[in-house]
Amino acid sequence: MATKLKEVDAVIIGLGWTGGILAKELAEAGLKVVALERGAMRNAASDYAVPNIRDELRYVVRHDLMQNTARDTITVRNNPTQEALPMRRLGSFLPGEVVGGSAVHWSGHTWRWTDMEFKVRSMYEERYGKNFIPADMTIQDWGITYAELEPYYDRFEYTAAVSGKAGNIKGEIQAGGNPFEAPRARDYALPALTPILSSVMFAEAAKNAGYHPFPRPSANASRAYTNPDGAKFGACQYCGFCQRFGCEANAKGSPHITVIPIAMRQPSFELRTHAWVTKVLKDPKAKKVTGVTYTNILTGEEFEQPAGVVLLCAYAINNVHLMLLSGTGQPYDPAAQTGVVGKNYCYQNGVGATLFFEDKSFNPFISAGGSNVTIDDFNINWAFDRGPHGFVGGYNVAGGFNTPLPIGYRPVPSGTPRWGKAWKAATAKWYQTAMVINASGAVMANRNNYYDLDPTYRNAFGQPLMRMTFDYKENEQKMGRHAAKVVNDLAKAMNPTHLSEASVRASWSVVPYQSTHNTGGTIMGTNPRESAVNRYLQSWDCHNLFTVGANVFPHNSSYNPTGPVGALTYWLVDAIKNRYLKNPGPLVQA
Repeated sequence: MATKLKEVDAVIIGLGWTGGILAKELAEAGLKVVALERGAMRNAASDYAVPNIRDELRYVVRHDLMQNTARDTITVRNNPTQEALPMRRLGSFLPGEVVGGSAVHWSGHTWRWTDMEFKVRSMYEERYGKNFIPADMTIQDWGITYAELEPYYDRFEYTAAVSGKAGNIKGEIQAGGNPFEAPRARDYALPALTPILSSVMFAEAAKNAGYHPFPRPSANASRAYTNPDGAKFGACQYCGFCQRFGCEANAKGSPHITVIPIAMRQPSFELRTHAWVTKVLKDPKAKKVTGVTYTNILTGEEFEQPAGVVLLCAYAINNVHLMLLSGTGQPYDPAAQTGVVGKNYCYQNGVGATLFFEDKSFNPFISAGGSNVTIDDFNINWAFDRGPHGFVGGYNVAGGFNTPLPIGYRPVPSGTPRWGKAWKAATAKWYQTAMVINASGAVMANRNNYYDLDPTYRNAFGQPLMRMTFDYKENEQKMGRHAAKVVNDLAKAMNPTHLSEASVRASWSVVPYQSTHNTGGTIMGTNPRESAVNRYLQSWDCHNLFTVGANVFPHNSSYNPTGPVGALTYWLVDAIKNRYLKNPGPLVQA
């Protein structure tokens, strides 16, 4: 039987970026806040310091900072006719399981999504007519605008030490930045990272092709920095160990060196690690939740934590799973097209080419997570006419490096033997002399891409695993073919000695790593018939339940999701502090 604890003002499930921001802001406002985190506390000075942090076996192969699939995982299938099977080891995406969450081991790419995403259905219908959007594409407007989020983007970027070059300040286009971006109030917190040879070569090729290259914005501090909260960053050392690793220089914008330490200093905040939340508790007589139950996974003890407000801040997949397990909101039924929880799961689309040059030496081990130059000519650019190509959404193209690890990075030309003497000779020859060009594409929601509870498999607590049904649809195939041609044309223009061309994936597989950018499942919107939460990320069913993260996105962009996740979190902070706490109840009337 669970031990019932004393009620608190707010309980936060998961302590990454979203949970960390909310913990800091609500505790500073005087609320009694408890955060429940599955993972352990790590110390930046010891756990993420050299030489231990540069351990590919520990962090890449054994996934030391990631979710333990022996305790909890998902089942996957490509379509509803298949039997879903458990993902026994992490592959396609890497959810974090540590204080700080996935933001400890991310690369730092931080983008601003615009009204091309937030008003996706209305904008495409206005330009191309309602028949342009396929009947099974369940995209919708988000219920929020870029203008509303702009100051919150700014706040997050300055908190996370984002380095970049603005392309549009108050409507004036800035040389060297992204000319297609929406207006911003000021430049990034820090200048862009130092370019590397591969990104310089890509930029030249892109300019020659008539495109508009700019440095990728990234939460890797280009120089020492103190953020508005007083958190101190070191300068990026270009060590090459970003993705899947903690930062040895405290240069990567992560909550464990910014908002979480500030929350920990507040007497009204308490962090409980190794705390696995199994259910959100509801009041059957009122439209509200009463708290959560959780288990200490070290001792096996079960607790009930009553709370005035419950904030789901875990990884996007786990937020949806907890909503389904708790019965908060109607589960999605793809056949009947009813329900909302589990709806609109999306991933990302992408293609890539590898270029080999006998006369170049790239030193790929000297790089940062944001060592890329990008073009957005086929993404947030309405001058690119989607009509003739027949797809909704866009893609960005980048050249450079992102964590080309000394052991794991082994580029060899197509046709090289996969093992033996010839393979060893090729890896020695081409390691220094290869670079990549990648395209990252959007994925539009489809009625047959969704989450539900698996009828067969269960986790360590006896609860049904969450089942993911997903595959690329015709829209993504069309986009991928277009992107592959652009990537290959740019690559050929750079005149490499050998080229492994970009090609379109026939189908999605959970096995190889692609990106940790899972979105949807508890989507935001303007009414409870089509969304699980309103524009303030508040449950339509329970007014004191909020869910924060990429799980609220109605579709996925070509961009990484962290920028809008951070902005939406600060947007929610203001709504809770300035409106909800003064008059608890629905912030939007259904």
